[in-house]
Amino acid sequence: MSHQFHPTVLREYDIRGIIGETLGAEDARAIGRGFGTLLRRAGGKLVAVGYDGRVSSPMLEHALVEGLTASGCDVRKIGMGATPMLYYAEASDEQVDGGIQITGSHNPANYNGFKMVFQGRPFFGADIQTLGRMAAEGDWDDGTGEVHALDVMDAYIERLLTGLEGVDPEELGKLRIGWDAGNGAAGPALELLAARLPGEHHLLFTEVDGNFPNHHPDPTVPENLKDLQRLVAEKNLHFGVAFDGDGDRIGAIDGEGRIIWGDQLLMIYAEDLLQRQPGVTIIADVKASRALFDQVAAHGGKPLMWKTGHSLIKSKMKETGSPLAGEMSGHVFFADTYYGYDDALYAGIRLIAACARLGKSVTELRSAMPAMLNTPEMRFQVDESRKFAAIDEVKDRLSKTDADVNDTDGVRVTSDDGWWLLRASNTQDVLVARAESYTQEGLDRLMGQIDEQLAASGLERGEQAAH
Repeated sequence: MSHQFHPTVLREYDIRGIIGETLGAEDARAIGRGFGTLLRRAGGKLVAVGYDGRVSSPMLEHALVEGLTASGCDVRKIGMGATPMLYYAEASDEQVDGGIQITGSHNPANYNGFKMVFQGRPFFGADIQTLGRMAAEGDWDDGTGEVHALDVMDAYIERLLTGLEGVDPEELGKLRIGWDAGNGAAGPALELLAARLPGEHHLLFTEVDGNFPNHHPDPTVPENLKDLQRLVAEKNLHFGVAFDGDGDRIGAIDGEGRIIWGDQLLMIYAEDLLQRQPGVTIIADVKASRALFDQVAAHGGKPLMWKTGHSLIKSKMKETGSPLAGEMSGHVFFADTYYGYDDALYAGIRLIAACARLGKSVTELRSAMPAMLNTPEMRFQVDESRKFAAIDEVKDRLSKTDADVNDTDGVRVTSDDGWWLLRASNTQDVLVARAESYTQEGLDRLMGQIDEQLAASGLERGEQAAH
């Protein structure tokens, strides 16, 4: 017995493909066989399995569980829910050795995939390539595992609510908040959570529907926040919170409808946390605003710029003992009084708590942030064989100048009036560019530098690539 995966499916941070074209039941079974075999060889046995609201998810779950049990693992099926609920099932029970969530995240409805945790750490990069190699060789152990269903929803909701401990209930009772689940997997948990929260809560699109009939569940795209902005305006709410399809990424808007981007949310969380834990390290990815790193330092924290990718950030948090990290994409990781994984429902709770503790509204906190001009994340198609080579060429050219270069992940060049970034995506044949400045003139100049470097490598900012 052996199995070949489609070459596009085994990616850097997760496994992802198009149902019926590049991903199907046989792939799910092979993932179960490989993951189960690795876990047994590492001395583990029990795997928690969950899935999101996509139409294809139950089919993949069935095949995945077959693969896990055929390799001798026992399975706890936690059913349909947000990815962080699966992470919770894995992190909160010492008996559980691994976890797999079937999810297509924010991808179109015909996609699906797998996010994995292995003995408490993210399973990515070389781990995922190992599954491909084992499948090709049929290097799987045989066994017979047992399957049990487990309902963790109520325990998960209780754990989320601990994010409000020590916060004045009277302050919380004054809040009026809008929530948009985008018909994603976080909907049912959000309904239960909102019913337990003090204050006034207005919910949109909590019914799980894998066809996403209202808008696509990716809160980093402004278009997808319009329903929430309308709700906040009509009901005169203090702020609004939105989730992606599997509930691990948060989006937010203030009371005036302004988008609060991932790095701006991190500024709020950092200010709150540093009051209680001065001097700690706070991590953000290379796409984040200079204002965030300055803000962390100004409040007595140690800012650390790191590589983009939720698995890479989680690993760096463990290494540095950082209690808080985040990405532009809306992944936020709390390890101060939580487990260090990305949970958008918990991030929503912590936004409520931060406002109450800081004694300021989300709108006031957003208004106090420095007015920076920045481009959106620009993604453009570059041949797979050229994308990393082009970045190396840019690094090489800049090394011969006096430019202030950070090469943690691609090339980030800082000047007096701002910075620009050029990096290769780990998951697609795409280069990513971003720039930020205090003035439009500065932004234009920085964009000119990006174009100059691309031209020197025979490239240009062409068609925008999809995520």
